[in-house]
Amino acid sequence: MILALPYVLWLLAAFAAPLAAVALMSVQESSEPFAPLSFIPSLAQYQEIAGDSFLIRTILDTMAMGGLVTVLSAFLAYPVALWLSRLSPRWRPWGFALVLVPLLTNVVVRSLGIILLLSPTGFLAHAIEALGFPRPNLLFGWFAVGLSLAQVFMPYLVLALYDVLEGADRRLPEAAAGLGAGPAMRFLRVTLPLSLGGLRAGLTVVFLLASTAYVSATLVGGRKVWVTGMVIYKEGLEILNYPLSSALSMAMLAGSIIVTILIARFIGRLMPWASGRPRPLGALLPPGLRHGLVTMVEAVGPWIGRVLFALSIALLLFPLLLVVVASVNDTPQASVAAFYGFTWKWYAMILQNERYLGDFWTSIKLAAATILVALAIALPAAFALVRGRFKGREAVGAFMMLPLALPGIAIGLGMLRLLQWFAEIPAFLGVLGVHVVLVAPFVLAMLRASVATLDRSLEEAAGGLGATPLRVFFRVVLPQLAPAIVVAGMLGLLISFGEVTVTAFLTNARLQTLPVRIYAEATFSLENTVNAISTLIILLTIAMLMVVNRFVRLDRVWKR
Repeated sequence: MILALPYVLWLLAAFAAPLAAVALMSVQESSEPFAPLSFIPSLAQYQEIAGDSFLIRTILDTMAMGGLVTVLSAFLAYPVALWLSRLSPRWRPWGFALVLVPLLTNVVVRSLGIILLLSPTGFLAHAIEALGFPRPNLLFGWFAVGLSLAQVFMPYLVLALYDVLEGADRRLPEAAAGLGAGPAMRFLRVTLPLSLGGLRAGLTVVFLLASTAYVSATLVGGRKVWVTGMVIYKEGLEILNYPLSSALSMAMLAGSIIVTILIARFIGRLMPWASGRPRPLGALLPPGLRHGLVTMVEAVGPWIGRVLFALSIALLLFPLLLVVVASVNDTPQASVAAFYGFTWKWYAMILQNERYLGDFWTSIKLAAATILVALAIALPAAFALVRGRFKGREAVGAFMMLPLALPGIAIGLGMLRLLQWFAEIPAFLGVLGVHVVLVAPFVLAMLRASVATLDRSLEEAAGGLGATPLRVFFRVVLPQLAPAIVVAGMLGLLISFGEVTVTAFLTNARLQTLPVRIYAEATFSLENTVNAISTLIILLTIAMLMVVNRFVRLDRVWKR
């Protein structure tokens, strides 16, 4: 338990304390920015939300959009996850790269790609016009926001589904084929039921992320679409109405918990073998109608799967390609999709801009410090969870992973308030604390899996030869863990470097990260230097993943 203590203490200080601050602010009676803090709870802020039709409509719209994005992501993720699980070991790391590069690329970069894709002068508008339809206005609406969020969060569902599909018994689909089942029925009757556990986890993660996202909605929605996260950002950072923004954050948290329970119950009803309930669906249809439906599904199902797979890969990669092309486009506007000529001048302007270089250096320092702290607290915690025999070990492990399941926007708002209450704390330390909270669960998951696979006989042999425990750790254990530590460090570095959603609450004129700078400029100016910086971030992500692949194959990184 002592080994897990640094991790737990860090979470208490940089995760539980900000959430407690948000909960406390949400029950303040006064909304004045400089009103004294009251410890007498009041429902005034929640009553204001209940009486404001705009806020109620925004919350409902956000939840509905999160649900639709989750469903769309599920349809798009299944073909990709199935394809990855069926790839040969030689090509599987390259297949994973197609998912991990978009996943680890900054959300602002991917949103810019969606803007270029849906631009009135873009590829999609021209394709629709070529089919004889009038040129559509696809940008700055719910469709654009939903598509952007699906592009951003769909990889999480792909990985959740792959995790269960890759471990499923491959003999079951073969047995179904031997009994005469076609591809569509094998998917519906064998593959889908086997993957429902991963589907439940993926749906939960995607909904939590999509319903609390505001960066993509701000950029792609063009201020014509309002989601709850945007209102929280505006109320908290622009109007300084911290009590109302805190109450909205708590309402989002409550809504997320309710939807998570509903998802679990819905998937549970699709898994009757887990509860002992009979399956009544087959008895509801007459045999003749059932046979006709099976024939129709077998005829169109494989084609639908191929179309969905093509759409998924295109949605993941094509926006990034558009950003790269736009970075050398001779036009000052970042959102112009039409190509006017080749130029390198936007890259030259980056190198001449001291703000970009300074923000890049800040991002590097923050990411490096984040991963050093995350490794320092996650490595002993991994040993505690794998080799410890203390009571409540599973509960402690669940608490350590809790930041992945709660809206990050609430953590950012709470940390902002703590930094204002305790002005002695440097802003960099506050941002570092939150980044470690966001990165450490990923690092812990990878290190925990690696610690579980250590060969303990080597440690026992070294101890039998007289080596001290410290010497055994550095000469035997650490070399075995080195690949996992490098991989966890690289991936954690990318996650920290590209973080915007929470960091945007905590940066100021003297502390600005490069992704937040890109977000601010993409929101207000959209100069083409934004695409050039975004391209460099894409290349950095690819380079880091290539280094990771040298230590551990990309398809095994997720399994860790």
